[in-house]
Amino acid sequence: MAIVEMKVPSPGESITEVVIARWLKKEGDFVEKDEEVAEIDSDKATLTINAEEAGAIKLLAAEGDTVKVGQVICSIDTSAKGEKKSEVVSPKSEDKKAQPEKKEEVKVVTTAKENTAKDSVQTTKDSYANGVPSPSAKKLMDENKVPANKVAATGKDGRITKGDVLNTLAAGFDSSATQGWGGTRDTDRSKMSPLRKKLAQRLVAVKNETAMLTTFNEVDMSAIYAMRAKYKDKFKEVYGTNLGFMSFFTKAVTEALNLFPAVNAMIDGEEIVYHKYADIGIAVSAPKGLVVPVVRNAEQMGLAEIETAIKNLALKARDNKITLEDMSGGTFTITNGGVFGSMMSTPIINPPQSAILGMHNVVERPVAVNGQVVIRPMMYVALSYDHRVIDGRESVGFLVKVKEMLENPVKMLFGGKDPNEIVLGL
Repeated sequence: MAIVEMKVPSPGESITEVVIARWLKKEGDFVEKDEEVAEIDSDKATLTINAEEAGAIKLLAAEGDTVKVGQVICSIDTSAKGEKKSEVVSPKSEDKKAQPEKKEEVKVVTTAKENTAKDSVQTTKDSYANGVPSPSAKKLMDENKVPANKVAATGKDGRITKGDVLNTLAAGFDSSATQGWGGTRDTDRSKMSPLRKKLAQRLVAVKNETAMLTTFNEVDMSAIYAMRAKYKDKFKEVYGTNLGFMSFFTKAVTEALNLFPAVNAMIDGEEIVYHKYADIGIAVSAPKGLVVPVVRNAEQMGLAEIETAIKNLALKARDNKITLEDMSGGTFTITNGGVFGSMMSTPIINPPQSAILGMHNVVERPVAVNGQVVIRPMMYVALSYDHRVIDGRESVGFLVKVKEMLENPVKMLFGGKDPNEIVLGL
């Protein structure tokens, strides 16, 4: 018997312990080489552990356990074979065996072992069907928070169909028992994940260790709306990706950073480091919380390249595939609270960076244009910045330049300048 011990890998420099977030395999399961077996949470990211060899897995740590880097958390018996993974006879194979016996009208005496296997199969079948919703029914139940015990199942073998859920919704049901709110004095406690603990420490540190201020402005999104409406279909046809707001903001930010380099700088000891490139962190929502992967050298990218890069990073975040390398570095961050309905906020700087731009939701509001009141799609934008590095003049000038380029996207092609001024050499 050959046993392979699997140890917790080092997720990154300075990380000494992690938490077993979730086992993807059960005790005794057969795993293939390189197959994902567990998810671990560090104070920087959620990572997966892959099987080093094929065989039967033995778990040596439980979900929620805090384990040291280098600690053995499971072992793999490489002498086990995949075909021995399950010995339960399927209903179809039982039927095939039974059919010729019925045809010849021969009585078959089964052993206790065979009867146990049949009972096991029948129990599995009944437990799967009785009270279990179909995929479409489950989706509808989850969306409307309908518990299974409130639905009268009419499907085969007691299965819940989509029609059963629709009938329940139409008839109405007492949802008070499913809300978990009111009527009791109960409380729930849950251990903070390493990621959440680290985030809490960093946020407090930012408030205590930086001279953070926020300046606001508003952007008329009419020009971007018109451009997207006119070219979004052709853009997707040519580049295979949608034309969103984030690429416009990222491009405007990179051009403005070139004009106001202090906004792209950071403090290192007693020195200020000015970056001659723009690595833009894009805050995206992941299952375990907000993460900030980085689009590197965004100043060299076009809108299509930016959109593709952001899309790929967002997919990795959604699938918990974000790595420490994806999130390391970054010279400036953009966060979009508008996707959650935020109208205005003061974003917190992502250290050691010196500034962060906050986008918000677009609302049609009456504004004055050339002495006339008109309705325009408007967005509030906020720039939080470290006053130790960035002066008020620079912060306001930077945000005004971003606003100008978003309201006149052609300026993005000319370093934030008016094309007419360039022609005239002004």
